[in-house]
Amino acid sequence: MTKYCKGCGARLQNDEENAIGYVPTLDSSYCQRCYRIRHYGDVTINLQQGIESSETFEKIDRLEGVVFWVVDLFAFESSLISRLNQKLPGKKIVLVLTKRDVLPKTLTDRKIFDFVDERLAEEHIRVEAKIILGGLLKGGEEADASMATLDEAIHRYAAHQNIIFMGVANSGKSTLINRLLASNDLTTSRNPGTTIDVVTIENGDHTLYDTPGIEDPHSVLTHVEPKDLKTLIPTKPIRPLVTQIYENQSFAVGGLARMDVYTNGKATVVAYFSRSLSVHRGKVEKADALWQRHIGGMLSPTLDSSPDSMQVYQAPAFDGKLDVVIHGIGWFCVSGDIKEIYVKVHKGIFVTFRKAMI
Repeated sequence: MTKYCKGCGARLQNDEENAIGYVPTLDSSYCQRCYRIRHYGDVTINLQQGIESSETFEKIDRLEGVVFWVVDLFAFESSLISRLNQKLPGKKIVLVLTKRDVLPKTLTDRKIFDFVDERLAEEHIRVEAKIILGGLLKGGEEADASMATLDEAIHRYAAHQNIIFMGVANSGKSTLINRLLASNDLTTSRNPGTTIDVVTIENGDHTLYDTPGIEDPHSVLTHVEPKDLKTLIPTKPIRPLVTQIYENQSFAVGGLARMDVYTNGKATVVAYFSRSLSVHRGKVEKADALWQRHIGGMLSPTLDSSPDSMQVYQAPAFDGKLDVVIHGIGWFCVSGDIKEIYVKVHKGIFVTFRKAMI
């Protein structure tokens, strides 16, 4: 009888030690890769770029049940899935917004819902309902309240039906399911690609499915070294870094992205990134020299040794406040007397310009 790893869904095998699903003996419950992740945080096989999204959508489409689409509020733009309803025709979708506790407490749930509704409409994505969850990493009253909200949504929108948890890699699907089932069976880590195949969990009168994270090749998290993920992914509420500027200024996000702001007068730049990721500010005319001198040192982590090799985005003209989102790692909110904004990132990384979330 074929067995599958209960942590990541990989088919267990004991023929190839360096391949997915390897176990010393076939009576094991977890593959060697999951065992190393769970006990040592050691990713022996890195699948940040390795799970084909089209195959995952085909598997989800074949499953019977209601889709609970897990979206990371902090990394909202990179969590969106273009043409989702076309990829899962006929599926009822409940949107589960996670990591509420990472965002500033001054941002109300009502404003989050309004922002999400507007972005979904712009992307032509239809969902049955939306819920907001937080506190899943640290537990406590907020996590308990979130689980009550999720349980109510399951009973309302998926009564006596199977439940399919789906989302972009690192959205928190497996953590959410473990919390829901008061279990630690599913393997979780910061690394995209931890869940390898569909994991089937029998739960009373219905079945839960944990599916592989949808790969996002346009997110910084897909490209950086695994050791750098703990710097980029926030586990505590972010602290907005507010800067008033009166002349052209450049902002370096570690060594991963650079935003050059040209202003006609006074402007405000607010940075929303993990507390562990440094944002350095300086004059635009000195930005290239700063990058060349400090890349890999003060400007870390990095993907590019020179700004010349990076992709450049230009912000559109705007009124009010504009979010400049670096997919996967956070955003700047810019307002004031702005002339032009240019953003440099690793080739293939997306930058989204949107109406301000906060």
